[in-house]
Amino acid sequence: MATQAGTKYRTVIGLEVHAQLSTASKMFCGCSSDYATAEANTHVCPVCMGMPGVLPVMNRMAVEKTILTGLALGCEIPGFAKFDRKNYAYPDLMKWYQISQYDMPLCVEGSLDVEVEGETQRIGITRVHLEEDTAKMIHATGEAGDEVSLIDANRSGTPLMEIVSEPDMTSPDEARAYLVALRNILLYLGVSEASMQHGQFRCDANISVWPGDTPMGDVKVEIKNMNSFRAVQRALAFEEVRLREYWDEHGEMPVQETRGWVEGTGRTVSQRTKEHSHDYRYFPEPDLPPLTVDREWVERIRADMPQLPEQVRARLVGEVGLRPDDAAQFINDRDLLLFFESAAAGYEDRQRLANRVLNDLVRELRDADKTVADSPVSPEGLVELLELEDAGKVNRKMGAEIFKQMVAGGCGAAAIAAETGEQISDEEELLEIVRSAISENPQAVADYNAGKQQAVGFLVGQVMKATRGRADPGAAGGLLRAELGAAD
Repeated sequence: MATQAGTKYRTVIGLEVHAQLSTASKMFCGCSSDYATAEANTHVCPVCMGMPGVLPVMNRMAVEKTILTGLALGCEIPGFAKFDRKNYAYPDLMKWYQISQYDMPLCVEGSLDVEVEGETQRIGITRVHLEEDTAKMIHATGEAGDEVSLIDANRSGTPLMEIVSEPDMTSPDEARAYLVALRNILLYLGVSEASMQHGQFRCDANISVWPGDTPMGDVKVEIKNMNSFRAVQRALAFEEVRLREYWDEHGEMPVQETRGWVEGTGRTVSQRTKEHSHDYRYFPEPDLPPLTVDREWVERIRADMPQLPEQVRARLVGEVGLRPDDAAQFINDRDLLLFFESAAAGYEDRQRLANRVLNDLVRELRDADKTVADSPVSPEGLVELLELEDAGKVNRKMGAEIFKQMVAGGCGAAAIAAETGEQISDEEELLEIVRSAISENPQAVADYNAGKQQAVGFLVGQVMKATRGRADPGAAGGLLRAELGAAD
């Protein structure tokens, strides 16, 4: 039976985020986890290949980084945790089970505050647990033109932290805000590089839609294959509409399933019926002892926690004196923040510096197809340019041109200014140019005498043109007004 037209629907979203941890070795063996540029199947050993009779050994650094993340999210850290076997048969799972955590994870019951449309929403964190990553499937075309699937086991066994939210989100926008805030925390903690493009920060989204405010069962749709914040937002928005239309047409709960996001078509497609936890036949991992987490260990980890994004935002506004919107931009770009803070150590006008970083630096690097990480302009180089402007040796227009040359060639501001010439501020030198501009533009002089003050701006432009932008515009304007007044 179809639902009535105009039915009010309620959307509930929960996210499962997998973040690869930045450790030198894998989770349960000594293989290097730095495999991104390695030849396929070269960072492997009997343990991560799942050979019979091998014994895993726990990576202490991975455990500590998971606990640190839990503390940053306000989680409780139980005194006892254990690892479990999660059994399922996928081609990318080398031993057909994954060492994970089920009922006794490292971190439980936390939260994360996110801001959506000016309002703060608190999203509950169910758990943060630790597991091993799977191998990577590579789908390609064989020599005979047929489709083949290959397996690269370099990723198999890499430490993987899973952060499971409560189903507290009610819109795709809120889900995106949660992911951005969570990724920022991981970056500030230094526990993960959290690149979505390289699979270091992956998200599975669970969404339920039902008519009215009363939940109608726990059936949900899981969406996979999303590799950007925008993709997550779009996939959830598509699925929200699809599920509402299903209710309108059928008047009953949609089937619980796993769907994949297809970026090219902007749609989700059905992949399989979604599993329940009992389908994985969890049982305690027999080759790893339970983990006792004592309080002193937890407090040592807490003591080493760096400032979190919201603390940095408060410091930028309260102590550094930046506008809140500018502080927010820095919070969402860690590399840009580090650039600014390095430059701010040698320059007092922090807001002016922030303006140049957020506007000029970002624009010029974008136009040059560069990132802050590979910027030819150093923080010290930008400060050098600002000091030249403060000293009156170059004007703002000259500074903009010098900055472009710095981005293009990496030369210092002082060297470029010495080659192109410094700002002309000398009154005698300017006066001759000003008088020429007046004599060559009688109409502008007549306009000024008729009360049109903007005529001075035109004449200043002529002076700037004659000096190839090197004249001090303020000094030129003052001399023009003096000369025009004297002519009266």
